[in-house]
Amino acid sequence: MIEISSNIENIVYLFSASLFIIGLKRLASPNTARNGNRLASLGMLIAIVLTILKYTDNNIEWIIIGIFIGGLLGIVLSKYVQMTAIPQLVAIFNGFGGGASALVAIYEILYPRETITSIFVLGAIAFSTALGSMTLTGSSIAFGKLQGIVPTRPILFPLRNYLNFLLLILIVFFVIVMTIPNFSSLNILYILIVLSLLAGILIVIPIGGADMPVIIALLNSYSGIAGAGAGFVLNNPVLIISGSLVGASGLILTRIMTKAMNRSLANVIFGGLGSEDGSKQTTTNENKLVKSLNTEDAAMILMYAESVIFVPGYGLAVAQAQHQINELANILKNKGADIKYAIHPVAGRMPGHMNVLLAEANIPYNELKDLDEINSEFDSTDVAVVVGANDVTNPSARTDPNSPIYGMPILNVDKAKSVIVLKRSMASGFAGIENELFFLDKTSILFGDAKDSIEGITREIKNLDNI
Repeated sequence: MIEISSNIENIVYLFSASLFIIGLKRLASPNTARNGNRLASLGMLIAIVLTILKYTDNNIEWIIIGIFIGGLLGIVLSKYVQMTAIPQLVAIFNGFGGGASALVAIYEILYPRETITSIFVLGAIAFSTALGSMTLTGSSIAFGKLQGIVPTRPILFPLRNYLNFLLLILIVFFVIVMTIPNFSSLNILYILIVLSLLAGILIVIPIGGADMPVIIALLNSYSGIAGAGAGFVLNNPVLIISGSLVGASGLILTRIMTKAMNRSLANVIFGGLGSEDGSKQTTTNENKLVKSLNTEDAAMILMYAESVIFVPGYGLAVAQAQHQINELANILKNKGADIKYAIHPVAGRMPGHMNVLLAEANIPYNELKDLDEINSEFDSTDVAVVVGANDVTNPSARTDPNSPIYGMPILNVDKAKSVIVLKRSMASGFAGIENELFFLDKTSILFGDAKDSIEGITREIKNLDNI
């Protein structure tokens, strides 16, 4: 342990917090996102080193081992985790963050440096323990749903909302009890931990795959708030600031997601949208016909289009076709076509999923348009190409009051002059309902793997150019 004056400590922590804020700001653009990540990581490294130097007087070798293992895991994950698994990775990170905050708070109760008499500190310990534990199990269930370990569909059970409400009441009660000096016992702490872990499971397990982007954003916020609580427990300003940043940004993102779905957060948590797995149909299409086409037909349509809007979805991530779609777009641009990409806020399985995916293929950021920017342009667009998107293009959201997604803002793909849909099969999306877009006269479906289909279209266009 090294003697460091409180003034120097506060200045260094303030510098670290500034790096967090600057890094977060630079994440707003793909052009500066990597640099933003590096700045935020540097800020965290500085804060960790200062904390170790000032507060650690023994067992430092275990801290070094922990840093080495964590750094090695980060390198391995960044190298080998596929883009389609990023949502699962984010869910796990949320859980680890919440669990770490809970462990910090629990440690302060089990091994206090001095008798804790402050009601505020006791409250911070109880709050961080409860929210961190809830985030740990809730994020684990979210990971299981995204990975397919837990059924994607909502797992509904009788009186679930009443049970969850009772659990939350009990958690609040035991949090209050823990704030009473010289009254709380370890048994109360253990009860609080068990109730919080159980609440995390029971709150997330009834939520369907269609709502996972919202839940990931919310759990991300929970992990940050729990971290800020741990900062108050340790009286560590940089942990308070960084946790507050994560908590606030997660809440803002959650609000953006719920607005994009035209639903309240309570409706997401209690609604159970998506009664079936995404691979199943909840309505019949026996009497409905779809028009299919081959890669040569699709190439002919796109060759003569003056404007094309690509609509990416989770199927694009599964097929890893972002580089192929960029190559096709560049060929069409060389022919004079105006190319844009329509990005729905909840396309994919996590917020920003499509933006990151397309940025990986070096697609110009100015060609990526969000829902509000692009919707008015579909009317004048020659061809809309839907690649793996489903629920976010379903006209039932506008026209069918009985649809579970009724009222959700969608991309107006059905208003384009012609629509090409790239799909593996006629399976429904995460909401478990069939897409009326597929049965419109203007819509043609190219069945198959999106990557192979786009490569085939590109090859056919090149062949036609050589004739």
